[in-house]
Amino acid sequence: MVLAGRTAPSRVLFGPHETNLGRGRSLSERHVGYYARRAAGGCGVLVTETASVHGSDWPYERAPLAADCGPGWADVVAACRRHGTLVLAGLGHTGGQGTSAYAQTALWAPSRVPDVATREVPAEMELPEIVALVDGFAAATRLATAAGVDGVEVDAGPRSLLRQFASGLTNTRTDAHGTDRWRLLREVLSAVRGELGSGRVLALRLSCDEGAPWAGITPEVACAAVAGLAPLVDLLVVVRGSALAPSAYRPDGHTPPGSTTGLARAVRAAAGGTPVVLQGSVVDVAAAEAALAGGVADAVEMTRAQIAEADLVARVRAGLPVRPCTLCNQACQVRDVRNPLVSCVADPGSGHETEEPAPEGRDGHPCPPEREVTVLGGGPAGLEAARVLAGAGAAVRLVERSDRLGGALPLVAALPGRERFADLARWLADECRRLGVRVELGTAAADGDVVATGARPRPPAPVGAVAAADVLAGAELPAGPVVVHDPAGGPAGTGVAELLAAEGRPVTVVTPDDVVGARLGGDLAPANTRLLRAGVRRETGCVLRAVGDGEAVVADRWTGEERRIPCAVLVDAGPPLPGEPSGSGIPAGDVVAPRTVLEAVLEGRRAAFAVLAGTGGCPPA
Repeated sequence: MVLAGRTAPSRVLFGPHETNLGRGRSLSERHVGYYARRAAGGCGVLVTETASVHGSDWPYERAPLAADCGPGWADVVAACRRHGTLVLAGLGHTGGQGTSAYAQTALWAPSRVPDVATREVPAEMELPEIVALVDGFAAATRLATAAGVDGVEVDAGPRSLLRQFASGLTNTRTDAHGTDRWRLLREVLSAVRGELGSGRVLALRLSCDEGAPWAGITPEVACAAVAGLAPLVDLLVVVRGSALAPSAYRPDGHTPPGSTTGLARAVRAAAGGTPVVLQGSVVDVAAAEAALAGGVADAVEMTRAQIAEADLVARVRAGLPVRPCTLCNQACQVRDVRNPLVSCVADPGSGHETEEPAPEGRDGHPCPPEREVTVLGGGPAGLEAARVLAGAGAAVRLVERSDRLGGALPLVAALPGRERFADLARWLADECRRLGVRVELGTAAADGDVVATGARPRPPAPVGAVAAADVLAGAELPAGPVVVHDPAGGPAGTGVAELLAAEGRPVTVVTPDDVVGARLGGDLAPANTRLLRAGVRRETGCVLRAVGDGEAVVADRWTGEERRIPCAVLVDAGPPLPGEPSGSGIPAGDVVAPRTVLEAVLEGRRAAFAVLAGTGGCPPA
């Protein structure tokens, strides 16, 4: 793909996203390692984490500031250039969707419209602020150009101030920037082009559907605007979303991949030949290839797919299976007050490139054990341990006491929106076999180098309740209303309630939290919306007191007031118990403590590294 006279090695993009990898407000060596790994894997165009172009914007604690990013951009370019990847600096301003917590100044916005999430009222920008914003984009572009980038991407996506100016939802001005809502975006693009010249790439990330047809940017409005915007840019990334529909930008597994296909096709038709990028849950290679071949877009953004598989393009070209993205947003969506580092359930090495040993299968490890290594347990922790060990050149024996591999992953995959965890189970098992792991099913062993034998079932509480795991495994339930007791606030309780409601059963969820599914992260609001639409009754802030005689008794956490709920069967969605490690091997996964798939895969990976590091005193490369 040729853009502004520069050739990208593939038509696959790695888009901008929050990482929390920065030091202060600059890009760090963690960023460099993170991006370089994707470039080495065949990424065609890489857009760095969006940097604020003005000090008034501080959207999250570790958000980059363009004024501080020059050296970081230069380091990223140096690390990626030898692989041919085009590096674009992401530039933006979040305006009224930012936060005043760090900058301690009023938020900038086109109008005094409260943010739908925080309810904070921003300051309406006057002409001096508008001029400062345009100048900020120009100054940031100068810095990026001096750092050697191949171009910049201007953010007019779901969280951007430029989208807020273009939208009737947030722009109620009566001046020239209100009667022509796209004016500011054109001014910014013109200023950026003036700094870039014609030999560098100018990309635009544009929200073409805000999910608010009564006043927002609709596909029809976007297509009309694109006719005038497309000639100003070299690349147009088509995205969905706004403050009213934040999950539309990075939907999880509840939204089928390919939901943006029709929108991208329509925008491409309006773009008059400007290359268009398809974005939005593009995680399957076959679907990406079909979109390119079918004229949907000129390139595909596969950001989460490359977080899960940094070598995506290289593996496809080599005919190797690609590690799947589970579309769970569990570890890669990190805009969070706790500042977690970006990572991945399927590849916990993502985001930790500067700390981990060299990725297996590329440089390998120099010191595989001379003896056969035994891994007990064929769940996600055991499979990942066996895969890493075998990839390092070790002879590996994997012992699983049941008659199948995958552990609890098939149960996770039975939850609505989590079906792709079955793909992860298959990929791990297939990779182990491809790498020569000797798998023994239906076998028990007393000791091993890695012990990943999983959790123990917890007796359902109270007596007579049915465990959520049994429901997911296909257990038959008595007829009548169901009460799902969810003391953990995770996906199990919410997912089981959705499944049973879809069968037409009356369902009530009881939780001590103030909202159902308190640990769901980005799926929290959508999950509660789905439950509401399915007719699920939600008893929040309650503790379960008793069950019997066709009803459950719950008490309010704060007042102690009791309520009675019809209940033919109680489903217990509480967590299982830790397993019982045997022998002297390194414990990993739920045998230590039942948690999520992320911790299981991560600990299996770490256990493998520990085994390799302990052979001959030689650490992995």
